[in-house]
Amino acid sequence: MKTILTPVDFSPATQHVVDAAVKLASGGGAEIVLFHVIQPPMVTSDYGLAMENVQEILEISEKAATRQLSHLGDSLGQQGVLVRTEQISGAAVASINDMARKVDADYIVLGSHGHGSVYELLVGSTTHGVLKDAPCPVLVVPPKKEK
Repeated sequence: MKTILTPVDFSPATQHVVDAAVKLASGGGAEIVLFHVIQPPMVTSDYGLAMENVQEILEISEKAATRQLSHLGDSLGQQGVLVRTEQISGAAVASINDMARKVDADYIVLGSHGHGSVYELLVGSTTHGVLKDAPCPVLVVPPKKEK
C-alpha cells in the first residue's frame, strides 16, 4: 500500500491540496496521512511574549489543529478514503521530511502559496525546503486559479 504524506496548514489552499492527494491515492488503495506542524511563536526581544503566554498559545493552537485535522480526516473517511492524521510542534520543513521518513511515504503532496520573491527571501519557502531534503517524490500543488 502506498502512503501519501499531505502536510496541511488550514489556509484557503488546503482543500485544493487535499483534493490532489485524493486523486493521487484513488484507485491504488493508498493511505493519506494528513499532517499539520504547529510552529511555535517567535519571541524576538525581551519585551516579547512571556514564556507562559507562549505555552498558552501553543496549547490553543494544538487544540484548534486537532479539531481541524479531525474534521478533515472524517470528511475524507466518509468518502471512502483511507486516512489518518498526525500533528507535531516544531519547524515545518524538518518536521515534514522527518514525518515522511517515519511513515515511509511514497509521495509528499503539498501546496505552493505563490508568495512573491521578497516574501520568499525574507521568510523562506516551506515547499523549497522540503524539496531540498525530501526522502521521496514531492508533488507541488500550485495555487488554485480563480475563474
